[in-house]
Amino acid sequence: MAASLASLSSQEYMRVEDYLNDKLQSQEDLDSLDLLLQNLRTQHELQRKQLLEAQEALEEATKASDDHRNAVRTQVQAFNQEQADIDQRLKTITQSETSDAAVRRFESIMEKLQRLDVAKGYLSLLQEVETLSKDALGNVDIAPTSAIPPYKVLRNISSSLKTAQIAADGAAPHLIEYTESLATSVKKQLQDSFSSRLQQALDKLRWPSRDLVLNDDFIQEWLKSVELLLDLQEPDLKAYSESIISSRADVSQVLLPLQVMVHPLELRFKYHFSGAKPTNRLDKPEYFLSHVSDLITFYVGFLTAYLQPVLDRRAELAEDGLKWHFLSAVNAFITSLLPMVRQKIDTFLPQVETSPQLLSHFIHELMKFDEDLRQTWNYLPNPYSTQNWRGLASEVLTQQNWFDRWLHVEKEFALTRYKDIIDTPESGQIDYDGVEPSVTKPTNAAIRVNDLLETITDLYRPLSSFSQKLRFLIDIQITVFDQFHERLHSGLEAYLAMTSTIGRTVQGGDQGRLEGVAGLDRLCRIFGSAEYLEKKMQDWSDDVFFLDLWYELQGRVRRSRGDGQNVVGPMSVAEVAQRTSQAVAQTHTNGQSQSSEGALFDETASAYRRLRLRSENIIISTFSAEVQSSLKPYSRVSMWSSLSAPSASYPHPLTSELTPTVRIISSNLSFLARALGTAPLRRINRQVLLSVQSFILDQVILRHSFSAAGASQLASDIDHLCSVIENALGQNFTSSTIYQGEAMRVMRRLNESLVLLSLRIKPQNTTTAAETHEEVETHEAGADLGLWEVERRLFANNESARDVLSELEIETLAVTDARAVLEKRVEVRS
Repeated sequence: MAASLASLSSQEYMRVEDYLNDKLQSQEDLDSLDLLLQNLRTQHELQRKQLLEAQEALEEATKASDDHRNAVRTQVQAFNQEQADIDQRLKTITQSETSDAAVRRFESIMEKLQRLDVAKGYLSLLQEVETLSKDALGNVDIAPTSAIPPYKVLRNISSSLKTAQIAADGAAPHLIEYTESLATSVKKQLQDSFSSRLQQALDKLRWPSRDLVLNDDFIQEWLKSVELLLDLQEPDLKAYSESIISSRADVSQVLLPLQVMVHPLELRFKYHFSGAKPTNRLDKPEYFLSHVSDLITFYVGFLTAYLQPVLDRRAELAEDGLKWHFLSAVNAFITSLLPMVRQKIDTFLPQVETSPQLLSHFIHELMKFDEDLRQTWNYLPNPYSTQNWRGLASEVLTQQNWFDRWLHVEKEFALTRYKDIIDTPESGQIDYDGVEPSVTKPTNAAIRVNDLLETITDLYRPLSSFSQKLRFLIDIQITVFDQFHERLHSGLEAYLAMTSTIGRTVQGGDQGRLEGVAGLDRLCRIFGSAEYLEKKMQDWSDDVFFLDLWYELQGRVRRSRGDGQNVVGPMSVAEVAQRTSQAVAQTHTNGQSQSSEGALFDETASAYRRLRLRSENIIISTFSAEVQSSLKPYSRVSMWSSLSAPSASYPHPLTSELTPTVRIISSNLSFLARALGTAPLRRINRQVLLSVQSFILDQVILRHSFSAAGASQLASDIDHLCSVIENALGQNFTSSTIYQGEAMRVMRRLNESLVLLSLRIKPQNTTTAAETHEEVETHEAGADLGLWEVERRLFANNESARDVLSELEIETLAVTDARAVLEKRVEVRS
């Protein structure tokens, strides 16, 4: 043990000492010394076994490493030997002195071999396409059906080469050009041959005469020729379908059989509608358009009966990309006719460009033609499209950029017609017969302007472009609205200027033309026109056409949010919102807006609404001022307290000072009842009556004292005035009962004041028959209360006053006002 410890290093010795100090710290630890030694022996044995296993693993790894190193050395020696052999053979084959020179020469040889292989492939391909072309053309006369498969293979090779050229960075351009030209040449020869066969069959049918010979043998010959041309065209149709999948084109290819069948129709069309023929008139584009419609109408029966079954069979067998070409024979026939129409349009437009009337008429007729194809024949070049056919008018206006010119022409026409309407002598007169009796009467100009704008709507309603529709709306319709609004506004400003103090001084003797009914007539023209067009704009905003425009506008604004692009042609979102509705700008700002919160005519309708409200207020102020001016002599009457008894039984004769007021109210209300609708008439009448009520209360009742007879006379005057008002209001209606009691309902404070002023000194149940005959009998409320009873309770306290007023059915007069009125009775004062 001592020897073992002596062989330990100082560090190992310290570790052993630390271990023993840790394990043997007390007397009890010495008792477990045997157990400790046993554990140490066990651990020593385990570590020895692990060491042996590690040594064995090391020996195996060392042996494997040596074996791998020897194997790699052997492979390297073999590779060097093979490389030396290859170099020697290269030098021998290429007769070179060094291996590098031999490699370069060998690579050049391999490049030549590759080019030779490519050339061999080219020659093989050329031989194949030549063979296909000969097979196709060789069978065209003997067995035309067998000529189509070689052509289709040739066409597929040409298409494949063009596709492969893209991946090959444009390689072999001459081969591709030759193959394509050969395929095109073969197709042309086949098409010419098959077209000639079809033409022979058509000649036997006497196509396109009106008396077709529908012999079964002739029909079968025609059908075989049609099938041949459709088989020949199938690769072109497939390529065309693939090319328009992403673009969603609105044009379909003309089927080859129909191209042959339409050729004589095209020749006839050119004969009639070109040159100096009488049918070729610039002012009658409907001639050639209706001719095309007649062709469709006449031949649709033949096409449906004989061509449609052929197309149906092909649609069942065709791939998905080809089906839509064969769905409708009528659609296919219309498609075959449209090229000659487009050609005619291209020659027609430059001839009418400098004539606005001819250009406008042509665009109108072209849109009618498009609409006829859509509605009558349900024409849709691509039946799978989710949108309607845009039409030839869209091609002219959008693709050929004629829209701006046409819009300018239509705007000039609209403004010219608007000026003619305004310049008509009777344009400013009120039209009493153009609307219902219960609504406000507009001027002749307002009705005709509305008719003009509705005509403009019908003009651009068929347009397929949203931007074009909105530009028509803004540039023409809203412009006309704005000009008419400016005219009405200027008329109102002119009236105000002439009725001002300075205006009355300058006008002098002409002032009579602005007073009474004459002045109201000028104001009602403005008010009626503004209200009429405002309501029309509200009606238009609910029209499906304008609702669709509004939804589309909001959708476009929402999609263009923040991208800085114009939403409609050259107009920004702010400009569109300024002319239509501020809801558009809100949609652009926050990205969301309820469609019901706005409409296309919001801004214009708001301008007319402000003008209507302002003119209505001026009518009220003018009417009220005239009435109050006429009441001034009545306010100076001072006999109210001196009357001992009325001159006659109730109602009494009218006080002479009130006659001018009655005359003014009667004439003005009679005119207004005829010119205005029920709602504005009641509003105006109410405000005028309130001003009358205020004047009589302040200037008559509260400034004078009244005896019982004086109160009776005043009440009689007011009843007479109310009767005149109600008669004037109801004279132009079938039933005037709707205005009965209207004046008294409005002037309730005045009526209640008269109840207080007309109180009998003694209650009704204690009066004599003579007193009853002499005193007013029209105010029955509180008939059991006498003047002194009411006076006592009214002035006792506020609660008592409210009670007595309630018994008298007085609701609008305050206690202080009631006391002030009752104090005007001379009996109470004394």
